[in-house]
This record gives sequence, C-alpha cells and structure tokens, in this order.
Amino acid sequence: MDDGAERIFAALRDVSQSGAPLYLQLKKNIEEAVKRGLIGPGDALPSERDIAAQADISRVTVRKAVQDLVKSGVLVQRHGSGTFVAPRMERVEQSLSRLTSFTEDMARRGMAARSQWLDRGIYTASPDEMMVLGLSASELVSRLSRLRIADETPLAIERATISASVLPDPHEVTSSLYMALGKTGHRPVRAVQRISAVNLGEAEAQLLAVPIGSACLQIERISYLASGKVIEFTKSIYRGDAYDFVAELRLPGPDGQEGEAT
Repeated sequence: MDDGAERIFAALRDVSQSGAPLYLQLKKNIEEAVKRGLIGPGDALPSERDIAAQADISRVTVRKAVQDLVKSGVLVQRHGSGTFVAPRMERVEQSLSRLTSFTEDMARRGMAARSQWLDRGIYTASPDEMMVLGLSASELVSRLSRLRIADETPLAIERATISASVLPDPHEVTSSLYMALGKTGHRPVRAVQRISAVNLGEAEAQLLAVPIGSACLQIERISYLASGKVIEFTKSIYRGDAYDFVAELRLPGPDGQEGEAT
C-alpha cells in the first residue's frame, strides 16, 4: 500500500457507530483530511470497496459520502480513472478589452486547455438566433456547445451559434472556434458582452464540478466582422469562484476624447 493510501485510511478509521449517520462521519473525515493536508490536490482516493473494508462500513455508505463531496467540489470523479481530491482553484483574470478565444487565452497563461464536446450540429435557428444573426426563418445555424477545461479543471460552459452559411460543418472546429473562422476570413474583430450573475442549476453544476446553486457569471457575446456584420452569438457560463473579469477605464479629456486617467 502506498503512502497516499495509508494517509487516507488513517483519516477514515475514526468512523464509528456513534453520533451522526455514518456517511456524514465519513464525509467529515475526508473533508478534514483535505483541510489538514493529509491528502492533497490530485491525490486518488482508494476504491469504494477498500474504503468500506478499512472503515468497516457498507459500500453504499461510502458512495453516498463520496457523491456529496463531489457535489460540494471537494472531490472530482474522472470516468474510468477514479475519484480524486479536487485541484485548488487559482482565479483566472480575464480582460474585457481583448477579443480572444478560450484556447488562446489559456495558452497565454501557460495552461493546458481542452474541450469536452456537449453538442455539435446543424439546427433551425431560434427566434433569438434569427434576430441577433440577422437570419431568415429558412436559414440554419451551426451550434457548438462544450465544456471548457484548463489544467483538468472545468471552467466554463460555452454555447456558440454561427450561421450555417459561414460554418456549414461544425465538426470542422476541433479546438479554437476563432481559428476555424479565421481560415475562411470570418474571424470577429470586436464584440459586445453582457455579463450577469446567476446561480447554477443541477445539470450545469455537475458539469462544472461545483455545488448546485453556486454563483456564476453568465455572459452573452455578440461578435462582429470588420464590415459590421454579426458573425457569432454565444452564451457562456463561467465559474464564479474561478474568474475575475477586468476592464480598463479611462477618463475622457476636455474635448470628449479619451485621455489618461490620473
């Protein structure tokens, strides 16, 4: 048995038949082990069977405690790999004055970005999409929905819509949407964003590995070509515990032009 497993089991042996329900005792013991540094970010938990045997409790009890800790963001589960202590979240500072893709933005920070595709396909445009993109009722749109992940931490859910006449095959987008649009001369040069605070529902909280009801930032982005034509309509959800959006403000000069703030 490795040192990590020994530390975890040592933290679980206090689970007994007295006091609170067993799953709550186990949950508290794992939380305390994380807080005290006995098990750290990225450490793998032993299997449900091994934990149950060491703590002398049922696997159902272990599963309930682990699921609660996953919902609260203490643990993360990776399909086919197991359960791990969640990484410590370092906040990402995002400038509101630069129009960049998620992939480009994470690359500048030295973070490994990837996406988990939730949906890619051609659809009939919704009334909102027709209005924003300036489409007729007969025109189709490409929708791209994905979970954006940096250094294996889910940070955002992004749902982008592009006219199908511009992006006839959404599967052509493998990483950066803006890179794909740039290849056909349709990369946006400016955008207007509306940011609002909302609380996460169950499905989105599960995708972002945070508790249900967690505060997050909802961003609607309308992006434009140099000609002024709208090219992209995106609705995104960003983790409130991970992102800070920063805007630079300047004091107008006496003639109404922008000047340096002092």
